[in-house]
Amino acid sequence: MRYLVQDDAAQAAAVRQLLARLTGEGATLFVPVTVVLLQALSSLFSAAELSIESERALEVALQLLRQGPADFADCLHIALAAQAGEQPLWTFDKGAARVNGAQLLVKS
Repeated sequence: MRYLVQDDAAQAAAVRQLLARLTGEGATLFVPVTVVLLQALSSLFSAAELSIESERALEVALQLLRQGPADFADCLHIALAAQAGEQPLWTFDKGAARVNGAQLLVKS
């Protein structure tokens, strides 16, 4: 994902180096479908002729994903909760809890 969005120069450079090495070895790099879908989603936002359901929440989720330790699903949950005016989003996921708008629910 970092290679596609180019939001972290050091990480993008590391991926470029890895790709160059793998290409030299005749190997390939596995890309999960979720990475492809996130890139496609990012591209759809620029299409003026499309009206995307919960577009603002999706944009916020992608921004949160780029900034933090949570996965896309958690970022989308947090963004949708914020859009609904229902914060914090309570979670058991420690990574998601570090995202602004979420709070860790500790088992008692």
